[in-house]
Amino acid sequence: MTRGDLRAHASFAGVLGAAGLPIYIHAPKFYADTHAIGLATLGAILFGLRCLDLAQDPALGWLSARLRHWRGVAAMAAGLIMALAMLGLFMPDPLLSPPLWFALMLAALFSAFSFLTISFYAQGVSLAAREAGGHLRLAAWRESGALGGIALAAALPSALTFATGQSFFAFALAFAAATLGALLLMAGRWRAEAAALRAPGLTEVLADPRARRLLLIALINAAPVAVSSTLFLFFIDSRIAAPGWEGPLLLAFFVAAAAAAPGWGALAVRIGARPTLLAGMILATASFATAGLLGPGDILPFAAICILSGAAMGADLTLLPALFAARMTQITPEAAAGFGLWSFASKASLALAAVVVLPLLDRAGFSAGGPNSPESLAVLGALYALLPCALKCLAIGLLLATDLKEN
Repeated sequence: MTRGDLRAHASFAGVLGAAGLPIYIHAPKFYADTHAIGLATLGAILFGLRCLDLAQDPALGWLSARLRHWRGVAAMAAGLIMALAMLGLFMPDPLLSPPLWFALMLAALFSAFSFLTISFYAQGVSLAAREAGGHLRLAAWRESGALGGIALAAALPSALTFATGQSFFAFALAFAAATLGALLLMAGRWRAEAAALRAPGLTEVLADPRARRLLLIALINAAPVAVSSTLFLFFIDSRIAAPGWEGPLLLAFFVAAAAAAPGWGALAVRIGARPTLLAGMILATASFATAGLLGPGDILPFAAICILSGAAMGADLTLLPALFAARMTQITPEAAAGFGLWSFASKASLALAAVVVLPLLDRAGFSAGGPNSPESLAVLGALYALLPCALKCLAIGLLLATDLKEN
């Protein structure tokens, strides 16, 4: 791998990062505040879209494998769809009713995002397999780039609000420009392995015991971040009572993750990916547990928790994909079908988070941006802190009970 390859992958990962988790953070609150859509309605739409993703991701993995010799053209088309959908999502005046427009734009955005993510990670398997330790090296660059993109996307709307007064549409314009730049950097790097005469199907990947174990760990381990991401802005606004601090706190979280990712990768090379991953998961559990103790005005303690939990997430995002990519290399040099399942597992957690936590908040009488009772704030705190802590403990137990080899 050349430095140019690594920089191109980091840049493209940054764009994908900006189109993923930050949209779960910003879009629901944007439509709740701007278009007065209820939390239960938003939760139902997000759950429906996640179900669409769950159904289509394996198919997109199959499609990416079949298009591997034309992957550059397919990636350019998907990238343009993703950029246009982002512009539509945050345009000031939706062309249809806000709930329907929200659903249509997110469906287009997430479909293009999913195809690009699957194709990108499958391409990385082929690239990293060419040198010893390539998967961890590429993962460190790629996930650092992704986390940098997440950090910018999380904080940019607040900065643009201060500068232009049109935070989200200005963000969408910046995202579209960044997407075009990343596509140009990746041009010529979408190469299929000549040895991949027949791309494996889902059956072959699922028949491998180690691949199944990694997929299950990814599913459970992603759930805490899915829950906390869904509730992050509501928690800051209502539980910490710190409106206006969303941007800096999100930036602290994701910058900590990006800064920690290379260190987790280096530690994994020294002591192994499994014990390093366990250390990061334990740190995340401790961070989630302490968040439940906070209340109004606890901005600095919450900032410390954001930094620690962000650093812990750097281990998850770096090491689990690297372990899975290494296993895909042993199954096949063409890993699109496998990463279709990986994307499926990651999004299943987001689907469950959307359909569970937002309706629960709504039933507790929680009002986004309005006055709330102590009981509804207690439910918010339990969902934000205690539920992720329990899920993380389950993931740790599963990892401890699983015999994972790293080669």
